[in-house]
Amino acid sequence: MTAPDLITSPGLDALFTPRGIAVIGASRDPAKLGAALARSVTAFPGHVALVNARDPEPAAGIYPSVEEAAEHGPVDLALICLPARACADAVAEAAKAGVSAAVVYGGGFAEAGPEGERYQRELADVVERTGIRLLGPNTSGFLAPAHGLTASFVPGAADVPAGRIAVVAASGGVNHALAFLLGEAGHGVSLAVGLGNSADVTTADVLDHLAADPHTTAVALHIESIADGRRLADAVSWLTTTRPVVALVVGRHDVGAFAASHTGALATSWRTTRAALAQAGAVLVDDERELVDAVGALSLVRLPPAADPGVGVVTAQAGPGLLLLDDLRGRRAAVPELTADTRRTLADVLPPLTYQANPVDTGRPGPGFAAVLEAVAADPAVDLIAGYALHEPGAFDLVEAVKTARVSVPMALGVGGAGDDVRRARRALLDRGVPVTGDPSGLAAMTGALLADARARSRTTAVPAVPVHVEVGPGPWDEDQAKTLLAALGVQTMPRRTCADRTEAHRALAELPGPVAVKLLDAAVLHKTEIGGVRLGVQTPEELDAALDAIETAGGRRFLVESMAPPGVDLVVGARRDPVFGPIVLVGLGGTTAEALADISIRLAPLSVAEAAAMPAELAGHALIDGWRGGPVLDRSALGEAVAALGDLLAAHPELAEIEINPLRITAHRLVALDAVCIAAETTEPLQEKVMTDGRTHQ
Repeated sequence: MTAPDLITSPGLDALFTPRGIAVIGASRDPAKLGAALARSVTAFPGHVALVNARDPEPAAGIYPSVEEAAEHGPVDLALICLPARACADAVAEAAKAGVSAAVVYGGGFAEAGPEGERYQRELADVVERTGIRLLGPNTSGFLAPAHGLTASFVPGAADVPAGRIAVVAASGGVNHALAFLLGEAGHGVSLAVGLGNSADVTTADVLDHLAADPHTTAVALHIESIADGRRLADAVSWLTTTRPVVALVVGRHDVGAFAASHTGALATSWRTTRAALAQAGAVLVDDERELVDAVGALSLVRLPPAADPGVGVVTAQAGPGLLLLDDLRGRRAAVPELTADTRRTLADVLPPLTYQANPVDTGRPGPGFAAVLEAVAADPAVDLIAGYALHEPGAFDLVEAVKTARVSVPMALGVGGAGDDVRRARRALLDRGVPVTGDPSGLAAMTGALLADARARSRTTAVPAVPVHVEVGPGPWDEDQAKTLLAALGVQTMPRRTCADRTEAHRALAELPGPVAVKLLDAAVLHKTEIGGVRLGVQTPEELDAALDAIETAGGRRFLVESMAPPGVDLVVGARRDPVFGPIVLVGLGGTTAEALADISIRLAPLSVAEAAAMPAELAGHALIDGWRGGPVLDRSALGEAVAALGDLLAAHPELAEIEINPLRITAHRLVALDAVCIAAETTEPLQEKVMTDGRTHQ
């Protein structure tokens, strides 16, 4: 193997495919990081130089400076193993000597407090001044097995085989853990990168690099915190047009303080990050084992784009088949019943008591297994076969069955068992391009990933319509002003009157269709219900006076009198300015239900009406909005128009931090906004936090 003859682009080639490298801080003490790194790069086929200003020995290839090391061969990459306080000067010296990229391994930077933040700013200043590309700091480096480069000090990293899968991880530890797991699963890696603190090179930068990498067919992505959410989403969106991306996002539970201490970066919401990545086309997983199975499958197979691909399940053992089917149902996989023609074909091959409708249970595996695979694959409703069998060489040869079966659709297989024979069988299947794992759960993860990727690519990326120009006026905005703004966007509200005194309130009661809601009207009060600022179902002058008395006691001086809406199902709909991703929109079950369940769907804005209309399908409680027990049915087109309009509004008006409708009621004939809140950017309280932590209705 020979190193590349030249750097082919101004991007990250110097980092990941250098002609020569220098280890700065190389040590003779085998216990030190510099010594471990020097050992790691001994197999690199290009020029390797060690730099130690205190203990040079040029005859042994240990130089006092990078400049002198570069006189003996090209040095494109500097691997820096020095204390944090010395790293900025070392990077600057390397850049001056003509080095194009550097890795800073040590910690003690932004994750370590004010002094470390200063050291990291100094690194960033050097990068900006010189143009050198920098990976880290606070990283354990990267692996590029196909190039013979182990730029990592972690024991065993050099043993990870070359493969088709790239790992891009926020954490160096996770990067290596995934690389080891992928190696054990028979896949290996094309590149495995731990970003660390990302003072320069970011996740998005590496994804852009991989989009042109001929050795990478799929990407495993690990996310902890993000500096520029839009940049990341754009990079994922571009990459998934040619290579699948499987993403694991940390932060489902309360780990924010520890995550921040890890890299010193600010994390946005776990839900927002996952939603943004899914919108960009990534497949989402919940743990590292599922990530390995999912990305392993997608590195070998990619289904054609389809809204709902059908899975044909074939199992040689009923129990594992039930586990597989149950897991697939939880992933909303379509497992269609096979046609009568397919079942007749299967009946000629299988014993009469086996289940043959889908799943297909062969009873025990036998010589007819290949014919079963052929029959199921030929069914017009099947786009993918998910098959499971224990390794039983005395009964049949699974590898031979796969080899001889004339199957017209992709397969993903689970092969249970232990020992070298099983490992050889799995290896043989992988070599034939068939994704394989050892258990039903892993098979479900592989199948789910293939389906999710196909669905994501089937979504049309409609360009958002040109938004309607709306003047928001100066804030703060009370409920009436917020609803006037909604009306300009086409969102319907109930008839209402603003009232400066009791006389006007009584006139409104007489003029409006009753019964009415009477509310405190004050832009400074968001949660009116909690302070007694709302009275519902008011019909008579006496009831109105009692309501006004209560609202005045709560501090109200102005009132909103509004006709009550018909009964229905309540949603929360809104847009807010996320600190990492910018404008986002959300749809969820509204009112107090939002507080109890936090059942929401999120998208980046602006977005098309079609994209917005699809959001309710993600809600766990989506059955409630589709005529549950005779209730109203959501007009998804009308909802899509409202949500898209809110996203457009926020994108066009930086002076707005958020606008929320809670509840937006689904009635028998229309959507109607019962309450609305509009908040200026300088007084923001994040909408998503409110929905997920207190979920209160702003009535």
